[in-house]
Amino acid sequence: MGILDRYILRTATVAFLATLLSLTAVIWITQALREFDLLTAKRQTIMVFLLVTGLSIPALITIIAPFGLFIATIYALNKLNGDSELIVMSAAGLAPTRLLRPFLLLGVAVSLLVATMTLWAMPASFRDIRDLVTQIRADFIGNIVREGQFTTLDMGMTFHFRERSGDALLGIFMQDRRDPAKVNTYIAERGQTIESNGVPYLVLEKGSVQREIGGSSDASIVAFERYAIDLSQFGGDGEAVVYKPRERSTLELLSLDLSDPYVQQVLGRFRAELHERFSGPLYPFAFLAIALAALGTPRTTRQGRGVAIAAAIGVVVLVRIAGFAVSSLIVRTEGAIVLAYAVPIGGAIGGLAWFLTGGIRMPRRTFSAPARPAVASAP
Repeated sequence: MGILDRYILRTATVAFLATLLSLTAVIWITQALREFDLLTAKRQTIMVFLLVTGLSIPALITIIAPFGLFIATIYALNKLNGDSELIVMSAAGLAPTRLLRPFLLLGVAVSLLVATMTLWAMPASFRDIRDLVTQIRADFIGNIVREGQFTTLDMGMTFHFRERSGDALLGIFMQDRRDPAKVNTYIAERGQTIESNGVPYLVLEKGSVQREIGGSSDASIVAFERYAIDLSQFGGDGEAVVYKPRERSTLELLSLDLSDPYVQQVLGRFRAELHERFSGPLYPFAFLAIALAALGTPRTTRQGRGVAIAAAIGVVVLVRIAGFAVSSLIVRTEGAIVLAYAVPIGGAIGGLAWFLTGGIRMPRRTFSAPARPAVASAP
C-alpha cells in the first residue's frame, strides 16, 4: 500500500470511527433512558442496567455502521476536494480505480463488522436480553413488589407483604389467578426467597393455601408449616420460553423445525430475519459507491458540492427504506427474497458505474460580463 493509499485510508477510517462512536453513544443514551425504570421501579443495580442497555449496542452498530461509512467517505472526499488534492491527483494521471482502492478496503472492513453483528453478536445479544428480562421478571419479589402495597402483575399474580425483617418477609398474601379455573391463594406469617441450583424459590412458613377449582364456591384450605413455591414459573406465564426470530442464532434459522407450531405461525418473519442478516453486510458497499459517485471526481471551487451531497443523502435514504420495505414484503411472500439482495447490490453497482463514468457533475457557475454601453458615433 502506497503513501497515498495510507493517507486516504487513515483520513476515512478516523472519520468513520468518530462517526460510529458518536452516533452509537447518542442513540445508546436515548435507549438507556427508556430502560431507566430498571433502577427505579424494578430496583436493579447499575450493573444490571448497564448490561441490559449495553446488549443493544450490536443492533445499533448494524444500522449505524453503513451510514457511518457513507459519512466518512463524504468527509474524506470533500476534504480532498477542498484542498484541491483530487485535482492534483487527476492531473498526475491517477485513475479512478486507484482512488477506489483505499475506500474499498475500508468498505470490506465495515462489511465484515456488520456481518459479525448480524450473523452472531446481534441475535446473541437479543437472546441474552430476553433471558435477563425473564430472570428479572421471575424474581418479582425482590424487583417489583414494594412493602405494604398490593402489586398486580400482568401474568395474573397479586402479591403483598406487610413488612421486611432482615431477609424475611412478614404478613404475606399471594394470589395466583393465571388459570381462572384453578385459583390459589397463599397466606403466611413469614417467608423468605432462596435460590437452589439457579432456581429462585419463595419459602413460606406457618400459613395456608386456599384452592378454588372450576370456579365453584367450594374451596379447599390446606394449612402448612413450610411450603416452597418455584418463582421461575412466573417468568413466562408458566410456559417454556419461546424465542422470537431475532433472538435465534443464524444456525437455528437455517435449520428450522417446520413442524413447530410457532414456526408455522410466523414462518414469514423467520424467512425475513434470515435474509436480512445475510443482506445487511452488502449495504456498506452500496453506501460507499453512492458517496464516491457524488464526490469522487475532481471539482473546482466554482462547481458546487452541496447539491451533490444532498442528492447522495437522498439516494442513501431511499435505498435503506427500500431495504426495510423489502423485509416486510418477504414476510408476506417468498418471491421477494431476491429483492433483499437486489436493493443493496443494485445501489452498489449503480453508484460504482456512475463514479467510473464521471460521477454526479454539477453545472459550472458562470459569470457574464456586464454589457458595455453603446458609444454614439460622431456626426
